[in-house]
Amino acid sequence: MTPNSPSPRPSGPSRRSFLASTAVAAAAVGGGVPLLAACGGGGQSARKEGTTSGKAAAGILPTYVPQDIVTPDIPAKNGSSAGFTTAIAAARLKTSVPAKLGKGGTVRIMAPMWGSPPKSDNAWYRAMDEAIGVRTRWQNQDGNTYDEKLGAVLASSEIPDVVVVPGWNLTGKIPSAVNAKFADLGPYLSGDKVKEYPNLAAVPTDAWQRAIFGGALRGIPMPASYVINIAPFYRQDLFDKRGYTVPRSADEFLAWAKEATSARAKVWACDDMKWTAFNAFGVYPGSDKALWWNRVDGKLVNRIETEQYLEALEWVRKLYAANVVHPDAKAQNQGDSGNRFTAGQVLVYNNDLSHWYVKTIEQAGQNPDFRMGAMDIFGHDGKAPKLFAQQPANIFTFVSKNAPEAVVRDFLAVANFCAAPYGTKERLLTDYGVAGVHHTLVKGMPVKNDTGHLQVSGAFDLVGDPAPYNAHPDRPDLVRAQVEWQQRMGAFTTKTPFYGLTVTEPSRWTNLADDFEQLEDDVVRGRKKISDVQQAVSEWKSRGGDELRDWYAKLLDDTGSAAN
Repeated sequence: MTPNSPSPRPSGPSRRSFLASTAVAAAAVGGGVPLLAACGGGGQSARKEGTTSGKAAAGILPTYVPQDIVTPDIPAKNGSSAGFTTAIAAARLKTSVPAKLGKGGTVRIMAPMWGSPPKSDNAWYRAMDEAIGVRTRWQNQDGNTYDEKLGAVLASSEIPDVVVVPGWNLTGKIPSAVNAKFADLGPYLSGDKVKEYPNLAAVPTDAWQRAIFGGALRGIPMPASYVINIAPFYRQDLFDKRGYTVPRSADEFLAWAKEATSARAKVWACDDMKWTAFNAFGVYPGSDKALWWNRVDGKLVNRIETEQYLEALEWVRKLYAANVVHPDAKAQNQGDSGNRFTAGQVLVYNNDLSHWYVKTIEQAGQNPDFRMGAMDIFGHDGKAPKLFAQQPANIFTFVSKNAPEAVVRDFLAVANFCAAPYGTKERLLTDYGVAGVHHTLVKGMPVKNDTGHLQVSGAFDLVGDPAPYNAHPDRPDLVRAQVEWQQRMGAFTTKTPFYGLTVTEPSRWTNLADDFEQLEDDVVRGRKKISDVQQAVSEWKSRGGDELRDWYAKLLDDTGSAAN
């Protein structure tokens, strides 16, 4: 068994690309009341601001019941995923769902999809439905414009039974809409109730903690490693050929980049390196608003207020100013950084850790000499890096509060089936489809055929997932490299106070920092100055940033941290 998907899911698009959905939802929310009225009430929990942790969360969270169906070849460590480097023969696959939990009802599911959606009656959907005991009806939406569709749906009275919401869509008024429009799953999953769904019971507790919205367990989380998932990849084959040494500090990287760049030969040292810069300089995570805050000397400090934030931007600005960054990266929205990397036009780019496998397999047939590695995140000064934990779940699936109990239970049957662990028949069907139809066995490993690539691509895997793992028995070297990279980076990773918590900010402050990503991009490309950032921070504080700090501080005092 090895996932053989055609491409990775996005690790997180830019925040500003999702403001359209925020605007649509805002028109419906209007501070909370109109949206609540439109959905038929809602009550205090539906409009609750803040977060839930500690004793309050203990009464909501599902009981954790781990599974040991298959022992990983590389156990999880320091927050990493587990690793499986060997194939499991079809005859030795285990069963994690011995009886159909679905009762034959129909469940309508809206989810993002990157690529062309398959026909609604395709063989994979039919096989999954038959195995689970439900009839799913997928409303697949273009993942690149999903924010717009999501905002429109949440502003309407016509919501599908089930809706997938990526964490990067949880901006602006969207969290308030989630609290108002989606059901409390606690009556089905809290405490020992989850044991009716053993695969969901094996989902780590910190992922479930993230699924508490508005004081209720509203989401089915997709668990993730909390270690940073953006790696600085480099062309290892070209580094070896040209005798380059992997840089170990910000200054070393800049010096190497100047040496490696030759515009005449159409080779640039790197693509945009902002994400790596934030990690190298020890900036608090930007992927979730609550993680922007950390307690320093007894006071909450926001990432945009730190010297590290400014220093990271200044370093990336130097890279652009030295003309070592590919021109298309400077122009933005011009081509794809991964394609520039595989073409040898850039020697370093940063992206999701899954690219290590995807790009290597992609190039295997056309460029047999191609090899890529991932630099360890270096401290900007050459010392050990100071890294901060990401959230342990970033994609959620919600059930409409208007869905009858029969639909809720049928959906939970779907989620439980899809959360089957590696080494099970359910996992094989979810990842590869039907043998002989969607995949064939090659040296004991399932390999998708053309039909498999067309049909088995990003639907069921979004609505339920086991604890994070990495399994590519066809390339055990890459599994080991990816997991061990996470383990090394995890050793330098600290959890900040709001780790694992889903925070609903007061609506008056939800868009307070929305302009900073655009400002960052303007500064590093020389269109704005560092002083413009400092001025923006000053304005952020006066327009509500200091009040928001006090609000977060009280929230932390009242609820406590979930980090441990």
